[in-house]
Amino acid sequence: GLDQPGIGGQLVSFVRDFDLGRSLAASLLLVVLATTGAVFATRLTTAGVLAVVAVAALLPLALTGHAAGASNHAAAVDTQAAHLVGVTVWAGGLAGLVVLRRPLEARFPLAARRFSRLAGWCFVLVAASGVVGALVRAGGWPGLISPYGALLAAKVVALGLLGLAGWRHRRRVLRDLDDSAGGTGRAFARLAGGELVVMAVAIGLAVALGRTSPVRAGAEQERLSLTESLLGYPMPPPLGLAEWFTQWRVDTVWVPAAVLAAAWYVTAVIKLRRRGDRWSVSRTVAWVSGCLVLVWATSAGPSVYGRVLFSIHMVEHMTIGTLVPILLVLGAPVTLALRTTRARHDGSRGPREWLLLLVHSPVFRFFGNAVVAPVLFIGSLIAFYYSPALELSLRTHTGHVLMTAHFIIVGYLFAWVICGPDPGPKRPDYPMRLVILIGTMAFHAFYGVSMMGSVEILGQEWFSALDRPWGPTLAQDQYRGGALAWALGDYPVAILAVALALAWIRDDDRETRRYDRQADRDGDAQLAAYNAMLQRRATAERALHGGSQDAPEQVQRPRSG
Repeated sequence: GLDQPGIGGQLVSFVRDFDLGRSLAASLLLVVLATTGAVFATRLTTAGVLAVVAVAALLPLALTGHAAGASNHAAAVDTQAAHLVGVTVWAGGLAGLVVLRRPLEARFPLAARRFSRLAGWCFVLVAASGVVGALVRAGGWPGLISPYGALLAAKVVALGLLGLAGWRHRRRVLRDLDDSAGGTGRAFARLAGGELVVMAVAIGLAVALGRTSPVRAGAEQERLSLTESLLGYPMPPPLGLAEWFTQWRVDTVWVPAAVLAAAWYVTAVIKLRRRGDRWSVSRTVAWVSGCLVLVWATSAGPSVYGRVLFSIHMVEHMTIGTLVPILLVLGAPVTLALRTTRARHDGSRGPREWLLLLVHSPVFRFFGNAVVAPVLFIGSLIAFYYSPALELSLRTHTGHVLMTAHFIIVGYLFAWVICGPDPGPKRPDYPMRLVILIGTMAFHAFYGVSMMGSVEILGQEWFSALDRPWGPTLAQDQYRGGALAWALGDYPVAILAVALALAWIRDDDRETRRYDRQADRDGDAQLAAYNAMLQRRATAERALHGGSQDAPEQVQRPRSG
């Protein structure tokens, strides 16, 4: 019990020395933050931020249980995290609707219909992550024909019942729901209550699954070599040209994210075209290319060999941190989202309202500043490679995911400052942006050169522990990594420079057309005033010098087109 002597020291040791303790402590901290904030929150924005914190509190729990110990650790943890998020948002949202059914009054039917769409996506997420997680942990028929498989089958039945209940919600109850139909409201409460009971059973089965070991887990662990236990997969063959594209290990975080991002973008473009609006093909190509490059960098050769060779890790880093963000920025996703999402006029916030809030928020204004973004871009590079963060990203799946997310975000902010077409805080004029680009990438190149001459082996403990029978020594590999960091900085600079020049030309052209329209409306009053000022100045000079001088030449403004 908590009153036992020395319990405090044991608790501290548990949190400090064990992965399970650290995961539970991180989750508890986020839960306390979310619940305490919810007590004092009075603004909708605060509630939205706390909702994100509450969802984040679920993610450390995915690192516990059998997901953390599965041979395919990354896929197991990712599917477990997705499963937890889907179940919690689904069950919590439904319970919230039941509790708030009377306080919402006339707004309840609209809230129920909106939540129905969210619940549908949660159902898909729970089903997909459950199937993948079962395949990863059960490992075929021996794992399914077992107590673990029996519990899994019962959970599948519960999910099927929930799917039927959701179908009934959408087809009957929600269709007839309105503020005057008290009987329909009670029918919704009864059906939702039944759903919550089935959800409780499914969650109980999930807890039982977490305490039941799949048949194959122990035997597989005994057959793993040290290299396989560190990497999570066998040592890949020597790296050649073909291996860049033939060695694949699908990343269960970034591949689904890239596929969903590309699907959303293409769907939004089709929606625009169907209503007669135009959208640049080059922007579509840039966004889809960014998604494809992200898939390749996180699942193909750069990812597979990036944990084996430092030089390939630099290729992965440069691709994720520079090329991918540039392509995504050039796709103008914020502009596309604002043009294709529906505005709400009932005081609530949908995707459009939250996106506008983020774009114009003080947070984005600070991190998207023309000074802060380049400093983050370079400072993150130095802090990452000269701190334990490098080894953490190599040893842990969570560290690798966080590293990837961080460098995508930092690279996106920097690329947006230079040439982003999307709206946001005020940025410097184009000449200053060019100076920022040249200065930042020059420092980036200098960093690569300094890495080539460094005698300290970065990530030495990790790379030396791998039994790699081929390839260069650690010192030679790091020299190659520095050279690649230097050389691979050139093509992002070229892309950014071209994009900046095109944006500069388009902006000047728009400004010229604007002046032309203004001149057509007011008879070019601004130019006439300027010429009149020149005439007055010339008259004053003639009077001062007492002589005759030529009249000043009248300025003629060129017309666009």
